[in-house]
Amino acid sequence: MVKIRLQRFGTTKRPFYRIVAAEAKKARDGKYLEIIGQYDPTKEPAFVQINSELALKWLGNGAQPTDTVKNLFTKAGVNAAFLASKKTK
Repeated sequence: MVKIRLQRFGTTKRPFYRIVAAEAKKARDGKYLEIIGQYDPTKEPAFVQINSELALKWLGNGAQPTDTVKNLFTKAGVNAAFLASKKTK
């Protein structure tokens, strides 16, 4: 099972994250299949960069996003695009 989740980088109290597609059984910061985007909550406003083509590809293949990633996808419009593509099929 593939999950789309955050992979933590940075120092203590200065985190930034990569949004990655990874096997569910792998460690949080372990091996991943593909990098989908970046998220930095320390910036004001928070920096979010998502490659929507890759995100839609993985969602279409059945990858499950975590709650935080689902919220980021909703703000970026990826969820709406995914639901629209599902309705047209």
